[in-house]
Amino acid sequence: MSFWGDMRVIWRMAFHRGSSSDLKTRLEEFYSGQSADYDSFRKRLLHGRESLMREVGQRLNPGATLLDMGGGTGNNIGELGPHLCKLGRADIVDLCGPLLGVAQARIAKEGWANVHTVEADATKFIPPSGPVDAVTFSYSLTMIPDWFSALEKALANLKPGGILGVVDFYISRKWPTPGRKKHSTFTRGLWPLWFANDNVFPSPDHLPWLDAHLEPIHVEEGMGSIPYVPLLKAPYYIFLGRKK
Repeated sequence: MSFWGDMRVIWRMAFHRGSSSDLKTRLEEFYSGQSADYDSFRKRLLHGRESLMREVGQRLNPGATLLDMGGGTGNNIGELGPHLCKLGRADIVDLCGPLLGVAQARIAKEGWANVHTVEADATKFIPPSGPVDAVTFSYSLTMIPDWFSALEKALANLKPGGILGVVDFYISRKWPTPGRKKHSTFTRGLWPLWFANDNVFPSPDHLPWLDAHLEPIHVEEGMGSIPYVPLLKAPYYIFLGRKK
């Protein structure tokens, strides 16, 4: 962890948010100056990634295939820990070249022979070898404008009984499904405005969509701290479901 690395990330987040109407260009404008410091800062901002990947990994059989959509630097794949070596193949799919460059360096350093990077759009990507055993989205859905198309494509890319795992920021609906958390008016108003500055859009509709289209296996709803903002916590969820 480096203070000056954090400052570089915060500077990019504040003043280099990306303004292009093209998602790939916007992502590369945003991340090009912070890719080297990305993981250190995000580890303290993006909560629940370790839990999601551990839950997914525990449920995969030897030889299983996995797509990490919007997988960026490959940190998510690393969170599989000892479960990674049993996979037949894992693909890190992302539109952002600078982040994939970090992932490629990580793959080479760690010697992950079963891990590959793919520069592609999550709403359009089809794995050449056919449906896979698991698809994960770790803090990427909120940055995909057409997130429902990304989830529909993920379902299409899953084998029957395959696992879909998502962790991301969100806000609850004003009247959430019974059993789900209800956020205050302040929370529901603050975080969409806060994150929209960086083209991140927490949605009240992620969890209801996932509940409706998959068989839930594991669901958590929590509040995570924000680096250098000690009095505020942002809501996030972990969802693990099986294709019906």
